[in-house]
Amino acid sequence: MKKILIGTHNKGKFKEISYLLSKKIKKVSPIKLKIKSPKETGKTFSTNAQLKAKYFSKFTKLPVISDDSGLCIKALGKKPGIYSARWAKEHGSFSNAMKFILKKMKKKKNRSAIFVCCLCFKYPERKMVTVTGKIKGSISYKMFGTRGFGYDPIFIPQKKSITFGQMSKFKKISMDHRYIAFRKLKKKIKIL
Repeated sequence: MKKILIGTHNKGKFKEISYLLSKKIKKVSPIKLKIKSPKETGKTFSTNAQLKAKYFSKFTKLPVISDDSGLCIKALGKKPGIYSARWAKEHGSFSNAMKFILKKMKKKKNRSAIFVCCLCFKYPERKMVTVTGKIKGSISYKMFGTRGFGYDPIFIPQKKSITFGQMSKFKKISMDHRYIAFRKLKKKIKIL
């Protein structure tokens, strides 16, 4: 496999998935190919990841890897969950969405949360392979750090004292939900 389409318009996700894939594989962005994003109509992370993989593979003969991921906060009924990116859009930015979450969490005793990532790999004309990675943690009391992307500045992984937003790129990418999912995928598809 010489090339792969990473099925996302999210630059942070594109960078992280590129980093996890073999350096020998050329990574292609749907933005470069002028392919728009599909509507995410699934009710779960896995159905959305599969929907994206199917959609992007219609436009290319390349293998496709797609991702659906989000933050599930226990005290907020597992929200934003699959609506993580949409919350950011509704609030105008991830920063505003985080402020909204922190406000909602002010009086909550239980601050536990899980970051979930579903990765889907599709070869043209073949069945898809879907895996899920999860990492447990908690919501911080305010935003910390400017690294990473999305909700990283408010998520403290279990057994750590800093948020993903405070961690170095290498540290975060070698332990997060996307890494956990990718390790599972690599076991099933050796060429990655």
